[in-house]
Amino acid sequence: MSLKSEEIERLIKESIPDAEIIIEDLAGDNNHYSATIKSKIFNGKTKIEQHKIVYKSLKGKMGNELHALSINTIGI
Repeated sequence: MSLKSEEIERLIKESIPDAEIIIEDLAGDNNHYSATIKSKIFNGKTKIEQHKIVYKSLKGKMGNELHALSINTIGI
């Protein structure tokens, strides 16, 4: 089972409403993505903390419906 980029964006936006998100399907298979996410929520947090916020927003889909997601987080 795979996850469409629109669903990934929706899940992230639910948890991080001010997020500016760019998602790229790296392999064209709805399973390997790159996401750049900009949000004020990342300000003052380490990269590990920022990535945990994103993983939490995916509600357990990472490693299940979503096989691979490269994350680039940016505070604004």
